[in-house]
Amino acid sequence: MSQVVVYSSDYCPYCMRAKSLLGSKHVAFDEIKVDGKPQVRAEMARKAGRTSVPQIWIGERHIGGCDDLFALERAGKLDALLEA
Repeated sequence: MSQVVVYSSDYCPYCMRAKSLLGSKHVAFDEIKVDGKPQVRAEMARKAGRTSVPQIWIGERHIGGCDDLFALERAGKLDALLEA
């Protein structure tokens, strides 16, 4: 199973939705919180090319944010990425 990394914020409803979807699939993920950590947020923005949270990686692949994660789920592609 691929390693999943989620950059998130405690008060972000999109982060909560993304983590809930992963949790419903029993996917363990590493959560990196950016709250009050400008260096960590800057690292995320450099890696993702985006400043919004959540930013999600499955293995080496940058998935994007919550909407991108749910789009993969709707398209039936998320499970295959998680299994790889």
